[in-house]
Amino acid sequence: MSFPLESFVNSVKTLSSQGNLSCLYEFLENSSEMLSKNTTHLEAALSSLELGQHSLGILALLLARFKAGAGEPATLDRQMAEFVEGCAVDQIRYAPDSYAELCHLYTKKLLERSKAIKGLRVLQQAIAKIQASPNQLTSIHADLCHLALSAKCFRPALDVLDVDIADISKENGKFESRHLLLYYYYGGLIYTAVKQFERALFCFEIYFSVPSLSLSHIMVEAFKKHILLTLILRVEAPPPKHCYSEVARTTMGRRIRPFCVPYVELATAFAQRSPEPLLAVVTRHQEQFARDQNTGLVKQVVASHNKMNIQRLTKTFVTLSLSDVASRAQLPSAQKAELHVLGMIEEGEIFAAIDQRDGMVRFQDSPEQYAAPEMVARLERELAQIMALERRLQQLDEEIQLEPQYVQKATKTQHEDDSGQACSSSQNNKVANNIM
Repeated sequence: MSFPLESFVNSVKTLSSQGNLSCLYEFLENSSEMLSKNTTHLEAALSSLELGQHSLGILALLLARFKAGAGEPATLDRQMAEFVEGCAVDQIRYAPDSYAELCHLYTKKLLERSKAIKGLRVLQQAIAKIQASPNQLTSIHADLCHLALSAKCFRPALDVLDVDIADISKENGKFESRHLLLYYYYGGLIYTAVKQFERALFCFEIYFSVPSLSLSHIMVEAFKKHILLTLILRVEAPPPKHCYSEVARTTMGRRIRPFCVPYVELATAFAQRSPEPLLAVVTRHQEQFARDQNTGLVKQVVASHNKMNIQRLTKTFVTLSLSDVASRAQLPSAQKAELHVLGMIEEGEIFAAIDQRDGMVRFQDSPEQYAAPEMVARLERELAQIMALERRLQQLDEEIQLEPQYVQKATKTQHEDDSGQACSSSQNNKVANNIM
């Protein structure tokens, strides 16, 4: 081991034993350049430190190794897994920025080697250790979702995506808006893959709510997905020109639309009752949809259009023959109409029964009376969530009012208002005196 590293190890041991973690963090920040120049001796330094006692020191050494790419990939993977599992929480929370950076580098290395699935459990543990609460978002969340997408193994990512975010880890000022954007973009893709379209749409809408000065490729792709999901979900909505207007009316939405012409045409065609314009757009732009990897969603848009036409019939008729359903919904045959109706009954989108003897469809009202124990339990859960959200909003409001920057700005604004009122009053008095 080189002399600088020996000195480094001794300092880490001394400061750790003293419990002076803030000074240790500052020392490690100042030692990063020295560590980058001694990468060949980092393994020896790692072996001389104890994980439970010197977690911050080991974090700095691992970060230097990953940055330099020093060591065999299998060794780095093992060291990362051991570190995340055994590191001391009270120490790593002094360096959330370095901890997150290590996870980013680890994710990048796994993706380069097409070994994404190896990192899923490691990053799950990493997030749980650094979070102040389960509702806190960290920049590592985006890494976990990226790995889950690459591995096509969505359960680990869904475990964090299904938790409502109420706080964001500042990570010593290193948390960037791109981490938030990537988390919701990857989250939208994952929810789309598992057909949780409402959650996917929510993720993409959050993506557009973040202010941005310029367009990006990801933003355009998110907008395309947003249009498709809106059409799939809002089968009972007014014409689609209103479906995505909340986003499209924004300045960013208007700038994105020229890059999404096939999707805008699809939405326009969706508004018409006849399926022919919609199918014509699908045929005309099928290569573009395939390049965007949206062919599957486009097919579901077509199916959603058929469902919308059938749902319209439930508002007008009590009984219809399958041939009439096919004719009025503009489906190719009674057999196709039967398949669509059966599918919608199974999914709970309509309530109906088919009499196979005479080929008649009888539409019914919803049997739900909202008095079943399951429904009561669901209402109680949702009320509890709403009350918890209200408490959190009150807490955030109190925290904002106590923020020094907010107090300073509010005081300054009040002072300016008082000065303005005083000046106005003085001017009014002068005018009154002149009149008299």
